[in-house]
Amino acid sequence: MTTFNIEKFWASEAAEHQDTFEKAFATLQNEFEQMLNTCTQSIENGGKILFFGNGGSASDAQHLATELTVRYVHDRRPIPAIALTTDTSALTAIGNDYGFNHLFSRQIEALGGPGDVAIAISTSGSSENILHGLKMARKKGLKTIGLSGRDGGKMPGLCDTLIIIPSNTTARIQEMHILLGHMLCGALEKKLNLVE
Repeated sequence: MTTFNIEKFWASEAAEHQDTFEKAFATLQNEFEQMLNTCTQSIENGGKILFFGNGGSASDAQHLATELTVRYVHDRRPIPAIALTTDTSALTAIGNDYGFNHLFSRQIEALGGPGDVAIAISTSGSSENILHGLKMARKKGLKTIGLSGRDGGKMPGLCDTLIIIPSNTTARIQEMHILLGHMLCGALEKKLNLVE
């Protein structure tokens, strides 16, 4: 039986996080700016942002939608955003009647339209319900943005902007997703002239 070494674990986790952070911020500014511009244009033209993801990414979707509709840092008018992961009646009905793969596509078909933005969050980029959601968003005329990791999975080609975190570790990918999501919220507050 091996002995757990907290000092070694602490240092290893911190080093991997720092390495992922440095690689992401050295390479992803252009993609972040594209995401920001797409969301800004949508909101300025009366659109909204639809977030969706599975598991921890579902929590990120809910978290970011709340930061926009309520407040991030500053008191200001709400920014229209919806997490497609919160309506248990819709989720269970869609899962039961159409199957889990259609969890997000059905809601996007009902709620999304041209001028809106769909932001799909997936560490693997290969979840079928995420891919179906992106395909429906394209069909409905939404702009599509993906937050992924590893090699992006099957999301390339389905996203107008795809941010791939340079890591193969789920935890590190998720940490960068929420950091970039927070940065999006803060930048939108400023870019939409909601902050003095």
